[in-house]
Amino acid sequence: METLTTQVAIIGAGPAGLLLGQLLYKAGIEHIVIEQRSAEYVASRIRAGILEQVSVDLLKQAGVDQHLKERGLPHSGIEILTNGQKHRVDLSALTGGKQVTVYGQTEVTKDLMTAREAAREAAQLTSFYEAENVQVKDFYGAPQVHFEYQGKAIQIHCDFIAGCDGYHGICRASVPADKIKTFEKVYPFGWLGILADVPPVADELIYVQSERGFALCSMRSETRSRYYLQVPLTDRVEDWSDERFWDELKCRLDIESREKLITGVSIEKSIAPLRSFVTEPMRFGKMFLAGDAAHIVPPTGAKGLNLAASDIAYLSSALVEYYIEGSDQGIDQYSEKCLQRVWKAERFSWWMTHLLHRFETETEFEHKIKQAELSYILGSTAGKTTLAENYVGLPYEIQSVSETCA
Repeated sequence: METLTTQVAIIGAGPAGLLLGQLLYKAGIEHIVIEQRSAEYVASRIRAGILEQVSVDLLKQAGVDQHLKERGLPHSGIEILTNGQKHRVDLSALTGGKQVTVYGQTEVTKDLMTAREAAREAAQLTSFYEAENVQVKDFYGAPQVHFEYQGKAIQIHCDFIAGCDGYHGICRASVPADKIKTFEKVYPFGWLGILADVPPVADELIYVQSERGFALCSMRSETRSRYYLQVPLTDRVEDWSDERFWDELKCRLDIESREKLITGVSIEKSIAPLRSFVTEPMRFGKMFLAGDAAHIVPPTGAKGLNLAASDIAYLSSALVEYYIEGSDQGIDQYSEKCLQRVWKAERFSWWMTHLLHRFETETEFEHKIKQAELSYILGSTAGKTTLAENYVGLPYEIQSVSETCA
């Protein structure tokens, strides 16, 4: 068995793990990344596409924002379509100039992978893709990671383990049952999404509340669109031809948007179930959970990637404080700080999902109440401000790596 030693072992090479690795690299902290999938698989996953300003700032801090600056689409507002009428929520005007940026998670991952590869030889960075039988051990004492790579058994001795390995990962699953508590809500529908190389139907996202169910008109660029439909969990992708998808989307849109909609052949199509999920705590001895390993939100509030980024902001800062300043404060406060932000994002995502979707079990009275609530929000400056503040991302204060090392 080959034995390696490092300061931080990062399990998972998605955007959370790679972003943590990049920030630790810039701070001069040794780390190794272990990923069960291939690099090609990781880079090809289609995920969310809305970045809060705090996430944009963190990518800049990590030195991986060049393509984001060139290709990202800043958005200062969103549209909500209800009862056949569109209502604009001016995010910037309601939040003192804040906005969001449309830039796909796939592109974020590729940017981080490119940056790591560029620094790999000079900094002797180590990554293991397609690692098999990954196990995390003794994280309440002297942490170790065991796995097999290209037929060879490898063990890593480290100071800390960062569990960035997603909802189905090994890190959370390795925590003793009496040390962890989970909270979960599973929604009785999914999102059928397609990606197509057609111009977006509008310059800003359109969230649709309709009698036929929820829909979302989004984009990845000025020539690539991402559209979603609420569908039953019993539906299969094979049930939905491109023609059927476009026809149903048109039925949920207003007349103006319907006439502007340009259809085309889908280049990706999938159905994603929706759930809300939180783990408490997010630290177990010397192992930390971050991103989807610790929490899941329905995509309605555009918070998944942004919550992962804020976790990494707290975690990277805590590790820098530990190694550079010799302070345990950030490590000790990591879980509490993260969960304060997580639960607020969970609430907003649940609220948006509840407000905009049709539930099979809801009565006509409940449906009318939801319509009245949405009407109030869209007709009230205070209501729209609450929505806008949550959508652009609630503020949080944290030192940057450069500030901590200064």
